[in-house]
Amino acid sequence: MTSLTTFYLSRLIGCTIFDARENKLGKILDVYARIPVVQSDSLDTSKPQVIGFSVKVDGKKKNAVLNELQIVKFGIRYKVQCRTMTFVTPDTFDSALLLKESILDKQIVDITGRKLVRVNDIRMVVIPAGAFVVAVDVGTEGLLRRIGIDRPIQNILQLFRGKIPSKFILWDEVETIDLKTLSIQLSTSRSKLNTLHPSDLADIIEDLGRESKTSLFSSLDEERAADVLEELEMKEQVHIIESLPVEKAADVLEKMPANEAADLMDHLEDEKAEQLLNEMELSASEEVRELLEYHDNTVGSLMTTSVLTFHENQTIGEVLAYIKEEQPEMESLYAIFVLDEKNTLAGTISLRDLLISDLQTRLNEVMNENMTCVNDYDKLDSLSEIVSKYNLLAVPVTNDDNELEGMVVVDDIIDDLLDKRRTT
Repeated sequence: MTSLTTFYLSRLIGCTIFDARENKLGKILDVYARIPVVQSDSLDTSKPQVIGFSVKVDGKKKNAVLNELQIVKFGIRYKVQCRTMTFVTPDTFDSALLLKESILDKQIVDITGRKLVRVNDIRMVVIPAGAFVVAVDVGTEGLLRRIGIDRPIQNILQLFRGKIPSKFILWDEVETIDLKTLSIQLSTSRSKLNTLHPSDLADIIEDLGRESKTSLFSSLDEERAADVLEELEMKEQVHIIESLPVEKAADVLEKMPANEAADLMDHLEDEKAEQLLNEMELSASEEVRELLEYHDNTVGSLMTTSVLTFHENQTIGEVLAYIKEEQPEMESLYAIFVLDEKNTLAGTISLRDLLISDLQTRLNEVMNENMTCVNDYDKLDSLSEIVSKYNLLAVPVTNDDNELEGMVVVDDIIDDLLDKRRTT
């Protein structure tokens, strides 16, 4: 027999517990581990520590602490020894989770690979400070180990110079998503999932079950939730919004660009959409209502009203100061619009001109007056040709009185074209 420093959960479950005198104390049913809570201002990457066990003694299930734990190996089997086994009350492990029940066979997020994986086994280590979880096994080897046939298959493969595929992910590089068990709050700035791009997090949410989708999304703060919602497929957006309380859904929609929110509401039942609009802040809901009035195949249905406008007598310095203070979304900087004294569209100014011009220069001295505009009721088909022909990032949208209504950005034009190809 050899004393183990590393071991697997699958082989530990069901092991008989012996004391120092070889008396049988019971069998291990599951392992309690305390998940470290990482504070927002901390870089601590502590591993989950084993603090107790669920054991079966005389046919009864109990919670226990194994004092001076030692795991030894003979063949492929484990033998668990301890000096004493102390029974504890159920609330002793309130801050911990059962590894087999909560992690084994469950989906977790591989932060590095930015995808969902299923846990086939859990690797742990025993050191003088205690026993800790160090990695999860998501490979074929872990699955075969679970059913006890990894050794025979490995022996066969060795005859052909092959081996069983194995894949371990360090605990620091995964995030559990069993929200019912762990009550994870993803709004915490140090959350591992907060390091993912919204589109990656959206892909993960789409792969989850219906209940888990809503649970994970609900744990996001409103800004993060809005970014992720934009990246979801439309059917998933509808499911999420319909699953959330009206107040939460409205708060998220307020953080989305008005055109994105309007597009989503256009796919909801009229009654549900009206509930959400009534719950949203007045300014946000009015903006969305205006966009909902446009027919689907018109420019107005695709435009965003989040635009930067300045008066022609303002200076370059004033514009730069405003942008620095407000820090608008990158999309808003695709085109900067200049209005005249009648508040009609007079021209546009590029970021290049903003950066190379003197700070005291007035906008009407450097703005481009030869703009290519579209009417808010023009057909959508005209946009792709204009963007391609003039190499534009955004096209200004005006009404019949040459008043600026918004702009259509190239991103939305491409998305619209892709959606049409998917449905044809």
